[in-house]
Amino acid sequence: MAQTQADRVTVCYLQELKRQKQKITALTAYDYPVARILDEAGVDIILVGDSLGMVVLGYENTLPVTMEEMIHHTRAVVRARKRAMVIGDMPYLSFHLSLKDSVANAARFIKEAGADGVKLEGATPLRVQLVEALTEAEIPVMGHVGLTPQSVRRLGGFKVQGTEEEKAEAIFRGALALEKAGAFALVLESIPAELAREITSAVKIPTIGIGAGPDCDGQILVVNDMLGLTSGYLPRFVKKYAELGQQMNQAVSQYLKEVRAGLYPEEQHCYHLRPEKAGLVRKIKNKILKEKTKQTKENRK
Repeated sequence: MAQTQADRVTVCYLQELKRQKQKITALTAYDYPVARILDEAGVDIILVGDSLGMVVLGYENTLPVTMEEMIHHTRAVVRARKRAMVIGDMPYLSFHLSLKDSVANAARFIKEAGADGVKLEGATPLRVQLVEALTEAEIPVMGHVGLTPQSVRRLGGFKVQGTEEEKAEAIFRGALALEKAGAFALVLESIPAELAREITSAVKIPTIGIGAGPDCDGQILVVNDMLGLTSGYLPRFVKKYAELGQQMNQAVSQYLKEVRAGLYPEEQHCYHLRPEKAGLVRKIKNKILKEKTKQTKENRK
């Protein structure tokens, strides 16, 4: 391949992976330390998803997430990466505006945050027109069809999409329209594996699946979900590769126990003055107490 493992991941590199039928790896990240770990592990794409609203900021869904929050977190991720492509997720109502304002919001991810591109949900005619405008503005766009979380209220919840002929056809047509408009990749979320397989074979751009079966060109998961940091309900497509939530709970519980019992800190965790300065602190203490006593007497006069 033209690009080695150490090079920066580009749109051309992802397209080459698809042509060679090599799987693309993607995960979300929202801060510097996690992004650094993902990048060092060799992930191809880091998506700063608006899922940060739910897994980091504690919102009920992704709708309250703002542009300022997305820019803030994308900057942190960009500072951590050396190889991975970083994509900023355009939050709700940041690209539902005029073309001019929507393009300006997308450009902030590139100019202010240093991202390599943006992702936006949906494939309506207006959304397709926006992808064309962003492509014209030299902003790489990752499309997103199937379950679009920002449409959760219209969809009636986080449900599998495309199980009926009419909706499956709409998703298929939407994917083709986004490709034609200039999207460099597509996220296929929570759709039947059969539908994802046919879309993947029909488009020349890479497809990144999440709950869309094994035949997509790549896969993405929310990093908090796959590491076991998310409590409560998880979709069936999530595989936990670790239980860091449990490990963190155990670690914190042990810390609390040792502090309360006076077992931490131990000698190896402490700093000490050199022997020749052992009396320094007592000297300082006596000096301060003397000054305090003097000040108290003066205040009483």
